Amino acid sequence: MPHLDQRLKVVARQVRCGTHADIGSDHGHLLKALLASGRIERGIAIENKTQPYANSQATLAGFNAEVRLADGLAGLASGEADCLSICGMGGESIVRILDAYPDRVPDIAIFQPNRKPELVRAWALRNQYNLVDETIAHGHWRYVILRFERPENRPQTHEDPAYEDPAYEGLDQDAALLFGPHELRHRTDEFLTALREEQAYLASLNRLGEEAANRLAVITRILAE
Repeated sequence: MPHLDQRLKVVARQVRCGTHADIGSDHGHLLKALLASGRIERGIAIENKTQPYANSQATLAGFNAEVRLADGLAGLASGEADCLSICGMGGESIVRILDAYPDRVPDIAIFQPNRKPELVRAWALRNQYNLVDETIAHGHWRYVILRFERPENRPQTHEDPAYEDPAYEGLDQDAALLFGPHELRHRTDEFLTALREEQAYLASLNRLGEEAANRLAVITRILAE
């Protein structure tokens, strides 16, 4: 995948569909790579700032792609895209975009949150999307890429408290939301090393806020298993 950093290469490998929408497209390189490699037939880039909008227009000129100036899913019609990606934002921003127009989120969605991926995982549970893959990419820091799919037998109502994603079955829910159910199941050396490093860092602090204290408690619980 030309012109893509490692995290976007991982995202690109998760995409193969007819029409793909990328929100926060920046320079449009992800869609260009997907179109050039034949992984998608049509691309929709959505930007809410004029300079990235112009950047994406220049990058995608001559490709079967449309660049739109809009705020998130406001620039996409319901059913218009087969697959969606949002990369390089915090989990709070990703969830804000998704919650604004939940009916416009397609059946396949790939997210790369820069922080608080647990908020994105929680959104998927509330809206009955299954977490089918989570992959780590390395760059300036450790990036998590999450792929969600809407199951065919999903109930019609949103936020069904009885809904359960099979990925979380039998796991500590708090730990799985914070660090990923697939990571918890695989317990790779890399994953455990990252947890030990974070545990040591948090334990070294003189004072911990509620969120940090909760992370430390969950990490200690995972490592004790």
